[in-house]
Amino acid sequence: MGKKVSLVLGCSGQDGALLSLSLLKQNYEVIGTSRKIEKKKVSPINNHSILGIEKDIRVVNCDITNFDEVSYLIEKYKPKEVYNLAAQSSVGKSFDYPKETIKSIVEVTLNLLEVSRQLNYNGNLFFAGSSEVFGNTKSKATIEHKQKPVSPYGIAKQTSFNLVKLYRELHDINCITGILFNHESPLRSKTFVTQKIITEALLCSKDKLHKLKLGNINIERDWGWAEEFVDGFQIMNRSLNLKDQILCTGRKTKLKTFVSIVFEKLNLNWRDHVVVEPNFFRKGEINTSYGDPYPIKNDLNWEAKVNLETIIEKLIEFKINS
Repeated sequence: MGKKVSLVLGCSGQDGALLSLSLLKQNYEVIGTSRKIEKKKVSPINNHSILGIEKDIRVVNCDITNFDEVSYLIEKYKPKEVYNLAAQSSVGKSFDYPKETIKSIVEVTLNLLEVSRQLNYNGNLFFAGSSEVFGNTKSKATIEHKQKPVSPYGIAKQTSFNLVKLYRELHDINCITGILFNHESPLRSKTFVTQKIITEALLCSKDKLHKLKLGNINIERDWGWAEEFVDGFQIMNRSLNLKDQILCTGRKTKLKTFVSIVFEKLNLNWRDHVVVEPNFFRKGEINTSYGDPYPIKNDLNWEAKVNLETIIEKLIEFKINS
């Protein structure tokens, strides 16, 4: 009997690369797609090289916004599991490129669902959702929490969530959405503020005159560790009772606190180096975003255990040694 096959759409990003590594360790054959491959960049899979899996994962060229190519992909490889992690993932960029963002999320979701319906695909599909669908959360968000997205990215993820739910209930497709709150690792794109803080803080440790410019440092987020989250993806996707879930820590932390911990780890006072720049404030910014971790703990015994201080230590250590 051959290996079980998993298809990972968006295999080159933080989550896709970490998920691919985890699947390979479980002796799955991993087929991956990446927008970077489609754009024919020279060194598209840096995260695979960092993890040492560049020779173990099969990355195929597929335009996943094209229905026929997605259909061919499913028919050819017959994956037991599909993980859709592909998207233009920057909330900020979604305001500048709303069409690209919505297409990369909604069209791909619909393609996968319709292909599954037409082919009578009986494997399991996991879709990466986002806490951005909720907008501001005055209390810990559950899956039933009112959705009020405030960005094109959030709106696209909300549409994807609703499509997945519709196809599961209407067509009995084995599909679920994991609504993901913030989760970090050294593989996180440098466009995210957490990576900017780590990088700039290290520059401050070398140059006492260097300044880190940030926008609203009073926003609150729910930060977890990405390796734990990709374990959650798989637990959800292999559950006998497929249902949408929230993956989070349940702990909210101000960005200012994140900054202060980073600088403290480097024996610096953040107030000596951080400049709050009004031009960096985002219109419609989500002030508070955190989730309720108990439903998925009760249903599937998954929980986020790595605390924020440990996450920051891991990020700093990697950056210093890289």
